Amino acid sequence: MRKAILSFLIKVWNSKKSDLKSVLLGFILIGILIYIPTGYESAIIYQGTEKVKATILITDNNTIRDVGLIRSGEQVCTVRIEQGRFKGEILQAVNLLSGSLSQDKIFQLGDNALVVISHDGDMITSVTMIDHYRIEWEILLMIIFAIFLILFAGPGGLRALQSFVITVLCLWKIMIPYCLNGGNAIFCGFVIVTFLIVIIILFVYGFDRRSLTSVAGSMLGVLTACMLGMVFTNTLKIHGAIMTNSESLLYSGYESLNLTQIFMASIFIGASGAMMDLSVDITSGICEVIRKKPDIRKWEAIGCGMRIGQAAMGTMTTTLLLAYAGNCITQLMVFMAQGTPLINILNYKYIAAEILQTLAGSFALVTVAPFTAVVGGILLTNQRSIKPFIK
Repeated sequence: MRKAILSFLIKVWNSKKSDLKSVLLGFILIGILIYIPTGYESAIIYQGTEKVKATILITDNNTIRDVGLIRSGEQVCTVRIEQGRFKGEILQAVNLLSGSLSQDKIFQLGDNALVVISHDGDMITSVTMIDHYRIEWEILLMIIFAIFLILFAGPGGLRALQSFVITVLCLWKIMIPYCLNGGNAIFCGFVIVTFLIVIIILFVYGFDRRSLTSVAGSMLGVLTACMLGMVFTNTLKIHGAIMTNSESLLYSGYESLNLTQIFMASIFIGASGAMMDLSVDITSGICEVIRKKPDIRKWEAIGCGMRIGQAAMGTMTTTLLLAYAGNCITQLMVFMAQGTPLINILNYKYIAAEILQTLAGSFALVTVAPFTAVVGGILLTNQRSIKPFIK
């Protein structure tokens, strides 16, 4: 069976259809990444427990105390276990309330919940409510997304889905464990972004000159964002602790982490998708012009690429602004409600961090457009067809 599968994979790889090669490469990478261990799979605090779905049968809110918007105390729920070795058992579980609107949850009759069952062999010692059970709906949403993507984009949609999965796995399986182990986040982030840019663009174009053009343009943008992030994070005296939950890491036994390096890496990682998008748009535009006019001169092709970049940069920079602004909209509302002066707002380090992320990414996009246009004009012109770069 293994020989048959291996033989089939070799035939696909040796075929002249680059689409099949890209899809095969995607599945190989996903398989490898899935089996890479993070080293954090068996945390001590979760040993001797089962995390399962349960249905709420009865709720007891008598010990909950309400003070304005704040609710504290505990909710006692009678639940029926729906999964695992204790399936079918009816138990009492505790839902602890800390007074935090963002963290607390209240269960109602018929709700599904994720519970943690602590046990010693077959004897249950405690049952704790974690949160509402959302896994099934999340899986359904992902399946619908995948179906629509493949239906509308065909093989390209499948490759886009593979790119999505590979990106998630690279960050979860490689970068996060590497940083937790004290590695240099900037180095790791740059290597992973480079890898993702190459793989994703190969999925789009295959092994040809267009891929080289788009990769070159994207990488210049990543380098620019990386340099700006490193320089201005220090200049603006921004500490990485401004990132959500970052201080919790320090207090959880990871006090040696360099949070500022992680913040610097987040700047170019967050903007790398927009850089790839812009680079691919310009490359595709130049290719279409060349197909319509194969004898076009280099400077004419470069000029076409520049004009495409000028049109796209306005929307791309706004996209970055909206993405980062959306994360702090409630904070801006607080400033307005309190009448905080604008000069104070601009000097707060978490606002300065958002400004740095937006401007560093936008500045990088400005470099991506002309560089991609120049490289595309040089590599792609005077070709009767877009010849493969790698044969």
